[in-house]
Amino acid sequence: MRRPRPRPTDGDAAAEFHTFFEEQYAALARLAYLLTGDADNADDLAADALLALWHRWDRVRAADHPVAYARGVVTNMAHSRIRSAVRERRRITLFWSPRDEKTDNPDIPAVVDVQEALGRLPFRKRACVVLRHAFDLSEKDTAQALGVSVGTVKSQTSKGMAELQRLLGPHTTVERVRAGAVDAGGRT
Repeated sequence: MRRPRPRPTDGDAAAEFHTFFEEQYAALARLAYLLTGDADNADDLAADALLALWHRWDRVRAADHPVAYARGVVTNMAHSRIRSAVRERRRITLFWSPRDEKTDNPDIPAVVDVQEALGRLPFRKRACVVLRHAFDLSEKDTAQALGVSVGTVKSQTSKGMAELQRLLGPHTTVERVRAGAVDAGGRT
């Protein structure tokens, strides 16, 4: 049984959060970028997630893995934003598209950038691939961050890597995905 921590003063909580912010902001912004593919909104998403964490700081600091908790918040917020953007695009298409534009032979580039290919993956596969290979998290840590089972992480990562291989070509490796993710938006 864990012994409860003594209740810190507001100054202690603020100092702890400030340290957490300084240590984790860049990594959370990078995660947001890799999940959304949008450099402009990644910093905003990370800041919004950290604001949400600050409002629940007592709960976050009491968590066994506060960084995993933070990654889960970023992942959930990114997923919500992506779903909202998709719904908005559908509404715009429904109301503003003058005709159905279908191409029999679409022009598909021979080489697809890793970030673009990641953006084409369904969200859960993308999140698993990014957390496993760009952030080098274990299957267990990835499962914890996403709130899914380890088996789901294994399955979605495998399927995501297979899809990336299909999109990027047969020479796609974890190192290529990792290199493309590390270069994402100049964040390391």
